[in-house]
Amino acid sequence: MLDLEQICTISVNALEDVKGDNIVVIDTHELSPLFSRMVVCTGSSNRQVKALANNVIEEYKKNGIDIVGVEGEAGGEWVLVDCGDVVVHIMLPQVRNYYDLESLWNGQRPA
Repeated sequence: MLDLEQICTISVNALEDVKGDNIVVIDTHELSPLFSRMVVCTGSSNRQVKALANNVIEEYKKNGIDIVGVEGEAGGEWVLVDCGDVVVHIMLPQVRNYYDLESLWNGQRPA
């Protein structure tokens, strides 16, 4: 069984393979009982966002990582891949700027 850091590494590598931009890993274990890490990535188009998510899913499957759920694939503006302890958010630049998950989960912005 893979540990948390290995899953994060697989997630980041899968995003880098499809040229994901501005990849950030946020430690959320003290902020939420639902997941321990959040990975945020920007895709330059709906097509790339979908390709990034698909690559993460494929790498999880290859490595025996259970996927709890995937949301947003149809639109491709924001796709979330949830494997339990790690949640990957892949967004278009304007969506990422609007929701600013990094500030929200790092406590830099009032909710």
